[in-house]
Amino acid sequence: MTADLKLGVNVGYWQRDPDDQTDTVLAAERLGYDSVFTAEAYGSDAFTPLTWYAARTTTIKLGTAVVQLSARTPAATAMHALTLDALSGGRMILGLGASGPQVVEGWYGAPFPKPLARTREYLDIVRQVWRREEPVTSAGPHYPLPLPGGAGLGKPLKSIVHPLRPRIPVYLGAEGPRNIALAAELAQGWLPLFVDPAQIEPLFGEPLAGRPDGFEIAATVTTIVTGDLAAALEFAKIPLAFYIGGMGARDRNFHLDLIGRLGYAEQAARVQELFLAGRRDEAIKAVPDELADSISLLGPIGRIKERLELWRDSPVTTLLIAGVRDEPTLREIRDLVLG
Repeated sequence: MTADLKLGVNVGYWQRDPDDQTDTVLAAERLGYDSVFTAEAYGSDAFTPLTWYAARTTTIKLGTAVVQLSARTPAATAMHALTLDALSGGRMILGLGASGPQVVEGWYGAPFPKPLARTREYLDIVRQVWRREEPVTSAGPHYPLPLPGGAGLGKPLKSIVHPLRPRIPVYLGAEGPRNIALAAELAQGWLPLFVDPAQIEPLFGEPLAGRPDGFEIAATVTTIVTGDLAAALEFAKIPLAFYIGGMGARDRNFHLDLIGRLGYAEQAARVQELFLAGRRDEAIKAVPDELADSISLLGPIGRIKERLELWRDSPVTTLLIAGVRDEPTLREIRDLVLG
């Protein structure tokens, strides 16, 4: 159980037309929200919008949910994070995730196998850069430094910039038990995407058992305050259908696997089938109401107040509110959660 939930906002991917959520972020900061998180998939990156919001704020923490490992070398990610951390006065939270084989190999042209080993090695290099105790080296095999072969002129280097903080917080995006256990072992936090608060302990209590004191669980929660629960459920199903059906290969989709663990394996398989057949409206409708409701906060404010107790009774430490942009609704949620 979490005695005092913190609040953040997850503004997701930057989109066109334009998708500047500065007003939302500023409102969240005024209202005492703890953090703002941005995302990336295979379009916009996570760091640029976060830097945009950092320049316009002074206190709210700045997180990525998540930066994809294969998008950048470990040294490049460390450079991004230490730069933004310094420019923002020490507000950076680096959320990292392995993504999936479809994106890693199809978009980044990098190999996906052994994501746990790659994450462990990646984090070691990132933290070497930040500590700046000695030139950075890695025996590999995934990110060997200096690179064997090539011109034969590579040498270990140390950052020419002294990081503001030698230990920037790292949260791992993870869905499977082994990845969650890795987060508990190596990171300062876990970023679950689709999570039913009532099922965290039964499903993930063992992988989380080794987490240190102060370990953060920052869960993204689609939040819609409305008197029309049916409409809210339909909206909440859209990202579920997209991730179950489109964010992974037919025979290897970690989001599909997660929904199966939550007890909806048969229904998720049907959603994927419809989505991959191009029948996306049907795929959205095929997402069970119970699933969408269990991982979200939907409906009138009174109903949301009641359902917040499920999150308070869970190990979650921060609710990352997704889908709310206007200040009055952010204030309503703030008043419910923070009092």
